[in-house]
Amino acid sequence: MSATHSKVPMGQKIAFGVGMLANQMFPASLGIFMVVLVQNLGFPGWMWGTVYFLPRILDAVTDPIMGFISDNTKSVWGRRRQYVFIGAILMGITFSVMWQLYGDNSVNYNFFYFLMGSFAFYIGLTIFSVPYVAIGYEMSEDFHERTQIMAIAQWIGQWAWVIAPWFWVIMYEPSWFPSPEAATRELAVWVGVIFAICAMIPAIFIPSKSTKNANFSPLTFNAIGDSFKQIIKGFKEAFSSIPFRKLCLSTFFIFNAFNTVAGFVFFIVVWHLFNGDAGAAGYWTPIFGSVGALVTTFIVIPIVARMSKKIGKKNAFMVSQGIALIGYASLWFLFVPGKPWMFIFSLPFHSFGIGSLFVLMMSMTADVIDLDELNYGIRREGVFGAIYWYMVKFGFAIAGGLSGLILTVVGFDGNAAVQPEGAVDGLRLFFSGFPMLGTLAAMYLMHDYDVDEARANQIRAELNARKTGKTEKTASVYQNPFPLENKMVAALKTDIDLSKASLAQIKKQFAETLQKGFHGVCFSPYMEGQNIGDILSKAQINRRMAIVAPYTKWVRSFSCTEGNEHIPVAAKAYGLKTMVGAWIDSDKASNENEIEALIQLAKAGHVDIAVVGNEVLLRRELTEQELLDYIAKVKKELPQIPVGYVDAYYQFHEYPALVDACDVVLVNCYPFWEGVNINQASAHLSQMHAFAKNIAKGKKVIVTETGWPNSGTNTHEAQPSEENAMGYFINTQKWAQDENVDVFYFSSFDESWKVRHEGDVGQAWGIWDKNENLKY
Repeated sequence: MSATHSKVPMGQKIAFGVGMLANQMFPASLGIFMVVLVQNLGFPGWMWGTVYFLPRILDAVTDPIMGFISDNTKSVWGRRRQYVFIGAILMGITFSVMWQLYGDNSVNYNFFYFLMGSFAFYIGLTIFSVPYVAIGYEMSEDFHERTQIMAIAQWIGQWAWVIAPWFWVIMYEPSWFPSPEAATRELAVWVGVIFAICAMIPAIFIPSKSTKNANFSPLTFNAIGDSFKQIIKGFKEAFSSIPFRKLCLSTFFIFNAFNTVAGFVFFIVVWHLFNGDAGAAGYWTPIFGSVGALVTTFIVIPIVARMSKKIGKKNAFMVSQGIALIGYASLWFLFVPGKPWMFIFSLPFHSFGIGSLFVLMMSMTADVIDLDELNYGIRREGVFGAIYWYMVKFGFAIAGGLSGLILTVVGFDGNAAVQPEGAVDGLRLFFSGFPMLGTLAAMYLMHDYDVDEARANQIRAELNARKTGKTEKTASVYQNPFPLENKMVAALKTDIDLSKASLAQIKKQFAETLQKGFHGVCFSPYMEGQNIGDILSKAQINRRMAIVAPYTKWVRSFSCTEGNEHIPVAAKAYGLKTMVGAWIDSDKASNENEIEALIQLAKAGHVDIAVVGNEVLLRRELTEQELLDYIAKVKKELPQIPVGYVDAYYQFHEYPALVDACDVVLVNCYPFWEGVNINQASAHLSQMHAFAKNIAKGKKVIVTETGWPNSGTNTHEAQPSEENAMGYFINTQKWAQDENVDVFYFSSFDESWKVRHEGDVGQAWGIWDKNENLKY
């Protein structure tokens, strides 16, 4: 499904909602039928907890794997629909089979039969639910449209909770079935068939685009095995996002606390309101569930959707959960023996808890997925959805275990004629108090959640700018007032022709070129998960320096603070020369610290060329005079060391005073950012160098940055690929050697943080990958 800003057709929203009905009916029915295990089949508390806990642990583990598979599926049907369809069938069959339990069998037999059936069911649920949820995340890019999609889906899905509680009446009505377990066996088949068909609806009616030719990770056994690394990486990257961490943990606290005690309503109604007489309890247990679901359907969801639009998603969440606290507390007082109807007054408040949760959280997760794409340059609805639902299902698993533990702790026995003293009141205390604790924890976490509408729209605008090629880097280059006359120049005659070479042959040529060594490399110090401003350790600098040192003569750094000061020291320890930069921008106090650190490093003998600023004028962060003053200050302190300033090659034409101020002319030259085809790239680089040389007034010109990404979005005729990245490196080094030009290749290691500034190509410029492995 391709996300757009246009309105999603109502038919597609309803189709997604019908899938949600299935997605909720199966667990709703499961929760109802589970009572039979304790009340009629004699499962003790530990068995109840085990069959709740273990299958959901399996589910939580398989979800992220399914997310990886779904995100990387190449198919004419797209990434999701086929899995939704297949998972629906498996889910229906296994749910029907797992409930074929008989009281004549031993408790141990029924326990192991049900446990194995549960494992099979949850595998089917994973195959269905992970891609299904991802479909919802990618249906729209619009901030409010996302909430409406989720509101409609939850509105339809809530009918599962209206219908399912009446299974209690059917199960315990002797004129309908001879026993509750017999009722469960037949009802499970009806649920399995009907709602498997509902689960297929999104796969049939929500369109998707072919991904047959998409550039995804391969779905080989090795790749899927490697997906465990991707899962760990995904968790790290996801949880490095504070907003997403808040969503996951808040959902965990609310959903876990609610579901820990949800199954107790049957026991409280039967044993507290009707003194253990399940027949006398009649319709009151399903009334609790149905009325609550109806309130959610017709009151909570419409109010929450309107609140979200008026006051924002976070504020709507805080108000809703505050109302829910009133409902949870009131149930302690409104479960009144002899007056069972009293609890109905608490349900409009009680229903705001879970009723608002997924409408808002799923919508906010879609916003955070945009933030993830901004940060890491890739779109991962499947993995993100799996991680989010991992938290939900892991919470559900813990809830099941806690339920069994609470039953044991309070001494409740479903087979007893009379409950031990305090057992029922203990259940009531947990029924009201535990959700309140979870809700308060979630509200504390969410109080400073900051992805509001303005921020979400800003993120969306930045992503759209990337897609249209108007990212920070490319926009600056294409505003170049002095473009070269002809970008479609003939290839250099000295280029090695790689157009007909195989990938293996190109890799061989690349390895030979690398082994010969090169003049210089731009040093990338930031490890995965780090960002500008993080403090770099001496150990990570030394480790990375040891990797690049055998191949280069010079190392270029970009800053002299926050651990970057270790770079020239480490380089000198390996006998390398250094071009050391002070990072200059609009922060005057920071600039003074950087310049002072540069001067101290140079006086300590760690600097061979001192650089004052990188692309400051390109970014328009300082005036020319401010920059010239900084350069003059450094030159005065370091009269024996060449001092320069780095910028795009054409900036020295626009600001000729820079040439006069600098001892060397330091230029960044990127044929890629100027959209040049790889076949003309090294010839275009040669033109850029010649352009700079013509305005350098006889001073030495050094190419301080040039490179080619191996993956990401094209820039006009410039296409990122492994072949092109290796080919550019090979011919750039050959040209530099032939023409005796000093070139610093950009860069040593891939760094994920760069996608914030350069789009998805930003993380793909390294000779080594972000894990410090040689890429080619």
